[in-house]
Amino acid sequence: MEKVLFILGPTAVGKTDISVALAKKFNGEIISCDSVQIFKGLNIGSAKITKEEMQGVKHHLIDIKDPSETFTAYEYATAIKEKIKEISLKEKLPIVVGGTSLYVKSIILNYNFGGVGINENLRKQLEEILKTDGVSKLYEMLLKLDCELAEKVDKNNPLRLMRAIEIASEKGEKTKAESDIDSLVFALVKERSKLYEKINLRVDLMLKNGLVKEVENLKKQGLTKENQAMKAIGYKEVLDYLDGNISYEKMVDEIKQHSRNYAKRQLTFLRGMDNVNYVDADNKEKAFNEICEKVEEWLKWKKQN
Repeated sequence: MEKVLFILGPTAVGKTDISVALAKKFNGEIISCDSVQIFKGLNIGSAKITKEEMQGVKHHLIDIKDPSETFTAYEYATAIKEKIKEISLKEKLPIVVGGTSLYVKSIILNYNFGGVGINENLRKQLEEILKTDGVSKLYEMLLKLDCELAEKVDKNNPLRLMRAIEIASEKGEKTKAESDIDSLVFALVKERSKLYEKINLRVDLMLKNGLVKEVENLKKQGLTKENQAMKAIGYKEVLDYLDGNISYEKMVDEIKQHSRNYAKRQLTFLRGMDNVNYVDADNKEKAFNEICEKVEEWLKWKKQN
């Protein structure tokens, strides 16, 4: 059973610096657990780690998809399990870093998300239905296929609905099995007002660093809000601004508000998990030392057993 260290937490809490320091100390390699950083070209808005910030630590599952493509939790579950084995065989420590709840479920809780891959033909048909009849039609279709699954899916989220229809169409089921990894999970947290302040400052920095230009370039490639990548926070709001639907000021306010809402959902998800070690990330050095102490004990146990 492979040992896997998890550094989770809401957006902007400070996972990057601490995870890189841990990887350097414990001979680890980092696996991204971020549903936006998998896409090439979505750098500024996803706060994607730079080569300089990596400090020589190998990172996985970043820039593995073109922004015009799709990527499911099922695909992530398959990919991360391969990476964990690959890193463990090198006698290095896999360190999973991020905050995408579906991805976390796919590995810690061992959900298989139906065991069904993307059906390209069906997906194209569903995308056309979405364009012509709207999200309510997708929900109606799912209700007819599997009313129980429909009750569990956000009926206003077209991507989740399309994925659920694929699973229901092929009679796949979201199941949960006993996890086949030995995980040590940390969740970095901050006092709510401090976290929100950090989020607001990060959005300002993204805009200063060229987020609007980044989205303009993606738009020139033919990407629209119909693409999975462009539904991400920061990208969909800038697209609305570029399309003349909202003002610049409204765009900024929406990015900040949506980012804060997302952080709140991430924290709610983490608090619903078992066996999570919460660490106050306000003092980075203290947080790092606290995590190191527990990791050392955990790895020492591995050698003794």
